[in-house]
Amino acid sequence: MCGLTGFWQPRSPLDRSGLERLALAMAARLAHRGPDAEGAWADAACGLALGHRRLAIRDLSPMGAQPMRSAGGRYVMAYNGEVYNAAELTEDLQSLGHSFRGHSDTEVMLAAFEAWGVEAAVERFWGMFAFAVWDVRERVLWLGRDRLGVKPLIWGWVEGVLFFGSQPASFFAHPDWKPRLDRRALTAYLQFNDLPAPLSIYQGLEQLRPGRLLRIAGEGEVHQIVYWDVTQKALEGIEQRVPMGDGEALEQLEALLRDAVRRRLVSDAPLGAFLSGGVDSSLVTALMARESAAPVKTFTIGFREWGFDEAPHAREVARHLGTDHHELYLDSREALALIPHLADWFDEPFADSSQIPACLLSRMTREHVTVALSGDGGDELFAGYNRHRVAPGLMARAERMPGGMRRLAAGMIHTLSPDSWDGLSRLLPVGRRPRQLGDKLYKAAEAFSSRSLGEFHRRLIGFWPAPERVVRGGAAWPEPDDEALARQFPDPLERMLHWDLLTYLPEDVMVKVDRASMAFGLEAREPLLDHRLVEFAWRLPVSLKLRGGQGKWLLREVLYRHVPRGLIERPKMGFAVPLGAWLRGPLREWVEETLGERSLDQAGLFEAEPVRRRWEEHRSGRRDWGQSLWGVLMAMAWHRRWM
Repeated sequence: MCGLTGFWQPRSPLDRSGLERLALAMAARLAHRGPDAEGAWADAACGLALGHRRLAIRDLSPMGAQPMRSAGGRYVMAYNGEVYNAAELTEDLQSLGHSFRGHSDTEVMLAAFEAWGVEAAVERFWGMFAFAVWDVRERVLWLGRDRLGVKPLIWGWVEGVLFFGSQPASFFAHPDWKPRLDRRALTAYLQFNDLPAPLSIYQGLEQLRPGRLLRIAGEGEVHQIVYWDVTQKALEGIEQRVPMGDGEALEQLEALLRDAVRRRLVSDAPLGAFLSGGVDSSLVTALMARESAAPVKTFTIGFREWGFDEAPHAREVARHLGTDHHELYLDSREALALIPHLADWFDEPFADSSQIPACLLSRMTREHVTVALSGDGGDELFAGYNRHRVAPGLMARAERMPGGMRRLAAGMIHTLSPDSWDGLSRLLPVGRRPRQLGDKLYKAAEAFSSRSLGEFHRRLIGFWPAPERVVRGGAAWPEPDDEALARQFPDPLERMLHWDLLTYLPEDVMVKVDRASMAFGLEAREPLLDHRLVEFAWRLPVSLKLRGGQGKWLLREVLYRHVPRGLIERPKMGFAVPLGAWLRGPLREWVEETLGERSLDQAGLFEAEPVRRRWEEHRSGRRDWGQSLWGVLMAMAWHRRWM
């Protein structure tokens, strides 16, 4: 796990040493991603330079240093990630006559490029990766990203220079880098609190989509190759689906999970696991414990506010599995101290508020280990979010109602605030009291106001329904074709799972995990996002994912072989923070200053009136607009830091 950067400037006036110095300066902006070493390589005849910061995980010796040149001399690579089938690839390559100086997966990848070519080699790689490979002979640059988008890669032409790297922060060290705001991207960001691919907040830059390769020739010609596509794999899985009993599915899933976890335990640096006490992290930890001779080191975050604290559940799971467990309890003071640094690590606007505990968890974990396994991906593959359980049925009922009745029902719900509905629910006996009644009713109102399940889904994960009216000079990001998606995925739940895997997972979850972990030089590995597991999950019927109103049914059945059911069964909480209360309370002064009319006008990002209106409603307690305001706050913090 590292940070890579580079540029291609065909008419650069710099010689090789000048190009390498500039690449090192750019890489220095990513020092947090790779605190162990730095490196640069340049081709002066072409004006191309690669920069690298290393977090040493495999082959801690200088033999693993990057940028690395292949044994035959044709390819030079700067790379971020892990290839988990490197041992098998090594055997294949040795049978072809290749020999190896060290045992890093970087060297294996370069040998694979020489043996099979870049495109064919990438299709053989299992893992998480982003890379830049220079073909010295053909003078061609290859950029590649892993299948699920675990590792980031951004690229684009600005002022006649091709920039590429793990994060755009590195580009600020180049004298020809001119950051310009893309207001279309800002509008899309405000809707979802993340940046939809391929957008970047900077004009001229793009996110390379997952499962893609770029071949960039000297004439500036860019050719994109799709070597793995989540939509295609999902449709193939559905088409190839064969009847499978519960027992057979359970055995196949556990075998895949064990292999995925086992491969992610290969490291020359110490390992641990994030443990929330939920299904996914508990399962990963349990399978780690089976493979580990010593107790697994586990790490969790707790909250002092009631209703957000999962630490006691994690503690019970850790006790059952016999792990070496570590806890950190978080309150508003830690959050307040962290917030000024978020824009340093998230160098494009990002506003999933779970970034706060993710950063603090990563900081604590890095004090003990260099690699941590996480449970990310289980919700998107096995229907783990509450919206998967509720939205299809709720939308189906709404569609059966006449339009006038739907509008009336939505209006009646909106006559009271969510907090007021919660207050009314407290009049009921404790055993019959709905949890978060106000939130659930407001989601029902969204269903009554939506024309399709796709629109309802976007409303559930969105925060500003008409962001183009809030962003100054904003332009609406085009909506997907819901009818076409419905034809591709007739089952409503599978339609939602596909959309989450295509968008929410790489654009929100993986961005959060990457930036939060790498801010402290920690490598996070996600066994549940092994692409073989993803393909297997799409061959399963929905009845093995959602059963009896409970998501992740099959995943739970594997877990219950290792952890008692009673330690796991409880309502899903997620990695949430008490953001609304923090904004009204200890963070209020910061919010007032950031969202003041003068601050908003000076930044020129947002119209003051709708933002101020939401803040007033939130501050008074009439509505909880915490998440949507967090999007504005994080964009303002980004603008102040980078623009």
